[in-house]
Amino acid sequence: MRTRRELAAARERIIVALDVPSSAEALRVARRLRGRAGLVKVGAQLFTAAGPAVVRELVRSGERVFLDLKLHDIPHIVGEACARAAELGVILVTAHAAGGPRMLRAARKALEKHARRGRRPRLLGVTILTSLGPAEVSRVGFSGRVRANVVRLARLAQRSGCDGVVAAPTDVAAIRRVCGKKFLIVTPGIHATGKRKAADQARVATAAEAVRAGANYVVVGRAILKARSPARALEQMAEELTAGLS
Repeated sequence: MRTRRELAAARERIIVALDVPSSAEALRVARRLRGRAGLVKVGAQLFTAAGPAVVRELVRSGERVFLDLKLHDIPHIVGEACARAAELGVILVTAHAAGGPRMLRAARKALEKHARRGRRPRLLGVTILTSLGPAEVSRVGFSGRVRANVVRLARLAQRSGCDGVVAAPTDVAAIRRVCGKKFLIVTPGIHATGKRKAADQARVATAAEAVRAGANYVVVGRAILKARSPARALEQMAEELTAGLS
């Protein structure tokens, strides 16, 4: 039997991905799950459909927002995008680590300069997408093992001012060993216990496995959004997480 404190700690580690096609649906899901998860994620699908307005509305309603746009452009443009993200009041922002040190430092500088009430969003470097397996990573042009490349990008992100990274659960333990205890690791590619795949993702694990490996947060989308009862699915995920935390 899990205690209330254990379940509360587990819920704080869950990020619900609002990968839905409209602002109305995103706000409806957020209302139904209010107080049950640590953060909600606004990614490319929702942001393209609804823009900054949906982020403002979520923040205004009290949600802690992870803005996951995986920025990758010249340093000036990424810096300007991060400045606007900071002004929106989000908690986490992503940029591709492969954008390089100058781009990542420009992002960090902009987040610091435009912090609201002295609190800046934390910057996460995206390593290698969870949808990519070894063959695809090789075709993209990375030589060597996937995990070695992920760790290399994580180390680059850390040295360039990132507070953490986004990485597959299969790579978390290796990143934790190299980057230390304080480095944030946010983990998509989470599947429900008993299922082997998470839609189109290749490198996956359960929530409990991810936190045992050292993840700070797990990102869960379809496993909650497509459930008959999203609230119940989230609670089940929290129950699973407590096993990893204990």
